[in-house]
Amino acid sequence: MAIDTEAIEKHIRGILIALGDDPNREGLKDTPKRVAKMYEEVFAGMCYSNAEIAKMFDTTFADDLIVNDDSRDIVIMKDIQIFSHCEHHLALMYDMKVTVAYVPNKKIIGLSKIARIADMVGRRLQLQERIGTDIAETMEMVTTSSDIAVIIEGEHACMTTRGIKKPGTKTMSTTFRGRFNTDVILNNKLMMLYNK
Repeated sequence: MAIDTEAIEKHIRGILIALGDDPNREGLKDTPKRVAKMYEEVFAGMCYSNAEIAKMFDTTFADDLIVNDDSRDIVIMKDIQIFSHCEHHLALMYDMKVTVAYVPNKKIIGLSKIARIADMVGRRLQLQERIGTDIAETMEMVTTSSDIAVIIEGEHACMTTRGIKKPGTKTMSTTFRGRFNTDVILNNKLMMLYNK
């Protein structure tokens, strides 16, 4: 699915009029086109399903580590900076830091691909909780590991700049799959590394 930039331009022009401004004035005449171009970039993830994102970033390497059913070896990437937009208010979710961890299952994913998956999943109208679920699902497809953990911390403009207006308020969410839900030692190891 492609993003319809012409329709966005038309609707942004209508919003400017609805706000009581003149879309033909100097400062606004190119705004609809600029917003459409920006939306095409910041919402690029809406053009792809999780399966398509997995295929896009499916760069893995055969893992010569001996992996058995009780392995507690973790690959963890912390502080992946992303942004997204809340689907309820179209407000920016910002200063978001994503941590992704997985237990390798015969193959490992290229490290930059973890960050690219998190970034692309964020480029949708989203809920923070769904970002975690989408990252976990995509990571599972790429790594074939069912042991995935995603921790997200971020600020939401719908909390900080409107409504209750509480700047600095952070939302944390976790998505644990597989043994991160059942293995206390594995979960404790993850949290110890996360809190370092």
